[in-house]
Amino acid sequence: MLKYEIFINPKWLQKMEDDIWEDEHVPALLKIGDNRYKIGLTYRGNVIRKKKKKSYNIIFQNPYLVDGAHEIHLNAEYDDISLSRNKLSLDFFDRIGVISPRSKHVLVYMNGFCKGIYLELESFDQQLLKKRNLPDGPIIYATNYFANFSLLSPENELKSSLDEGYTIKYGEQNDLSLLEGFIEMINTFTNEEFEKEVGKILDIDKYLRWLAGVVCTQNFDGFIHNYALYQNRETSLFEITPWDYDGTWGRDLHGRTLEHDFVPISGYNTLTGRILHIHQYRLQYKEILSSILENHFCLETLEPIIDQQFQTLKPYIRTDPYINRDEEYFDKEKEVILTFIMKRNGYLKKEMASL
Repeated sequence: MLKYEIFINPKWLQKMEDDIWEDEHVPALLKIGDNRYKIGLTYRGNVIRKKKKKSYNIIFQNPYLVDGAHEIHLNAEYDDISLSRNKLSLDFFDRIGVISPRSKHVLVYMNGFCKGIYLELESFDQQLLKKRNLPDGPIIYATNYFANFSLLSPENELKSSLDEGYTIKYGEQNDLSLLEGFIEMINTFTNEEFEKEVGKILDIDKYLRWLAGVVCTQNFDGFIHNYALYQNRETSLFEITPWDYDGTWGRDLHGRTLEHDFVPISGYNTLTGRILHIHQYRLQYKEILSSILENHFCLETLEPIIDQQFQTLKPYIRTDPYINRDEEYFDKEKEVILTFIMKRNGYLKKEMASL
């Protein structure tokens, strides 16, 4: 496991601690092996900022790019006993044909003090598009639960604007106008009009693959949060990508157990409901999900992947000062994930008849 050493002036560290919600980066130095990089450092995330083990956002300043990236995230994975769910999810999405940030576990030190095991995540930005040889295009983050493709909030209150819940990550502010038009279409077009027009704005196949991924991993809030939209300039179609998937594989984002049948096979948000109302797309989703359940979301495929990941992490468990459980407890959590896969696979196969 790679060792990341962060060196920061104590006054800047104290500044971060004085206001954990401040997003302004402070100067620091990152050492990886024999390489040293000047960086900007700040906390990231929402719930995690209140925890003892916090997550970090890093921007590279000198050099500007490191391995093709200007920005990376170091996720604490504090409420995930396995430290594995986020990576397992993002890798799973990649295997089923959905654009997904790549990730790896690293051991983080700050001013000589071990902060423990972190998950380094790619930032979903224009640099990721370049690395994947993908066409340029705006990227819009779903930053809160208002990003439900509806005119109403999750509390059924009228939104103040159609782009509420969304933030431009890459592009211009007016790039939101196409998304606003799409949301208006989702909520106002007749079934016939919607069926005729939706494929001109959204990459249906990739959306259905993403939907299958959310349904399999059972990310409770993944339908209205924890995703980004990318408009492929070559096709002019929106594609969707996952983000922050630690609340998956049998647990929620707080680490509490979720029953294997908690999320329905059809998922939920306004866009998904309208798409699955169309017969041809419902059949397409059924075919995609059936293939995934047979070839990807099954013990035969996932057990070796999960076992390898746990074996990689296990030697470092006791180095993490925020983990107060031993290796035996860690091994038991692997069984929680495997049991969830078995039960969830069986549940979804039985539910296929409802599509």
